[in-house]
Amino acid sequence: MNETKIETKNQTKNQTKKQTEQRPSPAASRTGTVVCSLVLTMGNLVTAYLELLAYAVEPAGPWDSEAIAHSNFAAGLALVLAVVTALLSWVFMKAEWLRRWWIAVPAALVLAAILRLTLLAPDF
Repeated sequence: MNETKIETKNQTKNQTKKQTEQRPSPAASRTGTVVCSLVLTMGNLVTAYLELLAYAVEPAGPWDSEAIAHSNFAAGLALVLAVVTALLSWVFMKAEWLRRWWIAVPAALVLAAILRLTLLAPDF
Protein backbone atom coordinates (compact mmCIF):
# COMPACT_ATOMS: atom_id res chain seq x y z
CA MET A 1 0.00 0.00 0.00
CA ASN A 2 2.78 2.40 0.89
CA GLU A 3 4.58 1.49 -2.31
CA THR A 4 1.59 2.53 -4.45
CA LYS A 5 1.36 5.84 -2.62
CA ILE A 6 5.05 6.48 -3.19
CA GLU A 7 4.71 5.55 -6.88
CA THR A 8 1.71 7.86 -7.25
CA LYS A 9 3.63 10.72 -5.64
CA ASN A 10 6.61 10.09 -7.92
CA GLN A 11 4.37 10.06 -10.98
CA THR A 12 2.76 13.33 -9.88
CA LYS A 13 6.19 14.90 -9.37
CA ASN A 14 7.34 13.69 -12.79
CA GLN A 15 4.23 15.11 -14.47
CA THR A 16 4.71 18.45 -12.73
CA LYS A 17 8.38 18.47 -13.70
CA LYS A 18 7.51 17.78 -17.36
CA GLN A 19 4.93 20.57 -17.38
CA THR A 20 7.40 23.11 -16.01
CA GLU A 21 10.05 22.00 -18.49
CA GLN A 22 7.67 22.61 -21.42
CA ARG A 23 6.94 26.23 -20.53
CA PRO A 24 9.08 28.84 -22.25
CA SER A 25 11.41 31.01 -20.26
CA PRO A 26 10.05 34.34 -18.98
CA ALA A 27 12.36 36.25 -21.32
CA ALA A 28 11.10 34.32 -24.35
CA SER A 29 7.52 34.86 -23.21
CA ARG A 30 8.11 38.61 -22.86
CA THR A 31 9.72 38.77 -26.28
CA GLY A 32 6.78 36.88 -27.78
CA THR A 33 4.37 39.27 -26.08
CA VAL A 34 6.17 42.34 -27.41
CA VAL A 35 6.40 40.99 -30.97
CA CYS A 36 2.77 39.88 -31.01
CA SER A 37 1.51 43.15 -29.60
CA LEU A 38 3.48 45.13 -32.19
CA VAL A 39 2.15 42.98 -35.05
CA LEU A 40 -1.44 43.30 -33.84
CA THR A 41 -1.13 47.01 -33.15
CA MET A 42 0.11 47.63 -36.69
CA GLY A 43 -2.67 45.47 -38.11
CA ASN A 44 -5.30 47.27 -36.06
CA LEU A 45 -3.96 50.70 -37.07
CA VAL A 46 -4.00 49.85 -40.78
CA THR A 47 -7.51 48.42 -40.46
CA ALA A 48 -8.74 51.48 -38.56
CA TYR A 49 -7.24 53.78 -41.22
CA LEU A 50 -9.01 51.88 -44.01
CA GLU A 51 -12.28 52.10 -42.13
CA LEU A 52 -11.75 55.81 -41.57
CA LEU A 53 -11.30 56.21 -45.32
CA ALA A 54 -14.43 54.16 -45.98
CA TYR A 55 -16.51 56.25 -43.59
CA ALA A 56 -15.07 59.57 -44.82
CA VAL A 57 -16.24 59.09 -48.41
CA GLU A 58 -19.23 61.24 -49.30
CA PRO A 59 -20.49 60.88 -52.87
CA ALA A 60 -20.95 64.21 -54.63
CA GLY A 61 -24.21 63.09 -56.19
CA PRO A 62 -26.00 60.20 -57.88
CA TRP A 63 -23.44 60.22 -60.72
CA ASP A 64 -20.52 59.63 -58.34
CA SER A 65 -20.40 55.83 -58.44
CA GLU A 66 -16.61 55.83 -58.11
CA ALA A 67 -16.76 57.23 -54.59
CA ILE A 68 -19.21 54.51 -53.56
CA ALA A 69 -17.04 51.83 -55.16
CA HIS A 70 -13.93 53.16 -53.39
CA SER A 71 -15.76 53.26 -50.08
CA ASN A 72 -16.93 49.68 -50.53
CA PHE A 73 -13.43 48.56 -51.52
CA ALA A 74 -11.86 50.22 -48.45
CA ALA A 75 -14.50 48.72 -46.15
CA GLY A 76 -14.08 45.26 -47.72
CA LEU A 77 -10.32 45.38 -47.39
CA ALA A 78 -10.69 46.58 -43.79
CA LEU A 79 -13.02 43.65 -43.11
CA VAL A 80 -10.48 41.17 -44.48
CA LEU A 81 -7.64 42.71 -42.45
CA ALA A 82 -9.78 42.79 -39.30
CA VAL A 83 -10.60 39.09 -39.68
CA VAL A 84 -6.91 38.25 -40.20
CA THR A 85 -5.99 40.33 -37.15
CA ALA A 86 -8.70 38.61 -35.10
CA LEU A 87 -7.37 35.19 -36.12
CA LEU A 88 -3.83 36.24 -35.23
CA SER A 89 -5.08 37.51 -31.87
CA TRP A 90 -6.74 34.17 -31.24
CA VAL A 91 -3.54 32.27 -32.11
CA PHE A 92 -1.43 34.52 -29.87
CA MET A 93 -3.92 34.11 -27.02
CA LYS A 94 -3.78 30.33 -27.37
CA ALA A 95 0.02 30.54 -27.20
CA GLU A 96 -0.47 32.51 -23.95
CA TRP A 97 1.51 35.50 -25.19
CA LEU A 98 -1.42 37.90 -24.99
CA ARG A 99 -4.48 38.38 -22.85
CA ARG A 100 -8.08 37.95 -23.90
CA TRP A 101 -8.88 41.64 -24.32
CA TRP A 102 -6.71 41.76 -27.47
CA ILE A 103 -9.56 40.11 -29.39
CA ALA A 104 -11.92 43.03 -28.60
CA VAL A 105 -10.27 45.55 -30.94
CA PRO A 106 -10.41 43.40 -34.11
CA ALA A 107 -13.95 42.35 -33.21
CA ALA A 108 -15.03 46.00 -33.02
CA LEU A 109 -13.28 46.70 -36.32
CA VAL A 110 -15.04 43.74 -37.96
CA LEU A 111 -18.38 45.08 -36.72
CA ALA A 112 -17.62 48.59 -38.01
CA ALA A 113 -16.62 47.26 -41.45
CA ILE A 114 -19.74 45.10 -41.70
CA LEU A 115 -21.91 48.08 -40.74
CA ARG A 116 -20.24 50.23 -43.41
CA LEU A 117 -20.82 47.58 -46.05
CA THR A 118 -24.47 47.03 -45.11
CA LEU A 119 -26.48 49.52 -43.06
CA LEU A 120 -24.24 52.57 -43.34
CA ALA A 121 -23.22 52.17 -46.99
CA PRO A 122 -23.14 55.42 -48.98
CA ASP A 123 -25.82 55.65 -51.63
CA PHE A 124 -27.65 58.27 -53.64
